[in-house]
Amino acid sequence: MKLYYSATSPYARKVRVLIMEQGLQDAVELVRADPMAENAATRIGNPLSKIPALELDDGTHLFDSPVICEYLDHQAGGEPLLPADGARRWSVLKAQALGDGILDAALSLVMESRRPEEQQSEFWQARWISAIHRGVDDMAEDIQADEASFDLGRISYACALGYLDFRLPDLNWRAPHP
Repeated sequence: MKLYYSATSPYARKVRVLIMEQGLQDAVELVRADPMAENAATRIGNPLSKIPALELDDGTHLFDSPVICEYLDHQAGGEPLLPADGARRWSVLKAQALGDGILDAALSLVMESRRPEEQQSEFWQARWISAIHRGVDDMAEDIQADEASFDLGRISYACALGYLDFRLPDLNWRAPHP
């Protein structure tokens, strides 16, 4: 299999962490890709030109980090990072959605800041910042309720917080969460 990724993509980072945690390093070749490059959609097998994208051995392509993570977790065959069923599965999926939602807001904020200043929307910037802070608050409550868990949801949390530190260090998300 081939994973098309960018070193700075937090979504690709989530997949790469799962690959390491599940011991799939020998089964998945990491291929750096630029989703903004000409013909990227064809090269990475994702018509949306987004990464990560996973090319299976039969040439089929999967995209969107939750789909790729679920596929790889299933393929690993060991202790799953995403339970197959039951209440724990829904809890992990909810945590993954929260982590990914924080990333969506953070990425939107980063992209908005790259627009010319006169074209930036204060409304959307404030909305995304609020979403990030509310999301981190919920994340902290979830972690306090169950500090011992390690699963796909926690991987999503770690990648979201790492991205906030990397791209939005001035958000100061850590202050209310020592």
